[in-house]
Formats: sequence, structure tokens, C-alpha cells
Amino acid sequence: MKTNAMRILDSLSIEYAVHTYEWDEEHLDAIHAAQSAGLELEKVYKTIVMQNNEKKIFVFCLPAEFSVSLKKAKMLTQSKEIDLIKLDDMLKITGYIRGGCSPLGMKKHYPTFISELAELEDTIYVSAGQRGMQLEVKPDDLVRAADAEYADFI
Repeated sequence: MKTNAMRILDSLSIEYAVHTYEWDEEHLDAIHAAQSAGLELEKVYKTIVMQNNEKKIFVFCLPAEFSVSLKKAKMLTQSKEIDLIKLDDMLKITGYIRGGCSPLGMKKHYPTFISELAELEDTIYVSAGQRGMQLEVKPDDLVRAADAEYADFI
């Protein structure tokens, strides 16, 4: 089954691989996804969606083991304040649910930042937009497909 993220990659003729794994409601985080799929943890990236004090939405894609630095995120987005969106708002804002949020194919395009650490890897893994599916893609291809930019926000 093709997801919106896969369709975007296909439309741009970007090569990718799909990795599936068993997921459960209790463990929807990227670290568990990496372990369940047998993927290298440092190459598995999670997608974090944040909103600033002006109600603008920003997307951050970073290695599973790391967290977004609020200080760096505020500087990067030129925001006075920034915080995670409420879980209840995720589907409405992105079109995705927790554990299946991809940086590709959200309902609208939001400014998207991919950790500059991705540039050190040949390929990285991001959610395919559905629980239990990871996409393996070259970082530069992800930047192009997501209309994103590399940034330091960890």
C-alpha cells in the first residue's frame, strides 16, 4: 500500500526502500520503531511538530535519541515562544497520527528543518506516514522532497 509520502517520492523519481515492523499502541516512539524494525538507531529520524506564539507550525526531523532544543528552535524560527503541538491537534494539523507522522505529505506544507546530522549518513529512515512503516531515503533527497533545509536545532 502506497502512502502519501511514498507518492511524493515517486512523483520526484526519488529512490527509497520501505521497512515494515510490528507496532503496538504502548510503544509508538522512534526508538521502539528502530528496535522493532532492526534498524540502526542513529539513522532513524523522528518528526516533531511545533507551534510558536503566533500559531505558526514548524516541522523538525531529528535522530530518534535526540530532542529539539527549544532555545535553538526559537532562534531558527524567529519565534518568541515555541512548543510541541497538542497530541489531540496532530491529525487536524498534519493529517497524521502519533507513531506515523512523516515529514512528507502533511495536509499543508510547513517550514521543515532536518537535523544537519543527517548529512553524515548515506541514508536515513523516516516514517512513511503510517504506523509500522519506515522509509529509507538519502538525506538530500528527503530535503528536496520535503522542501526542507538542514539546520542545527538539537
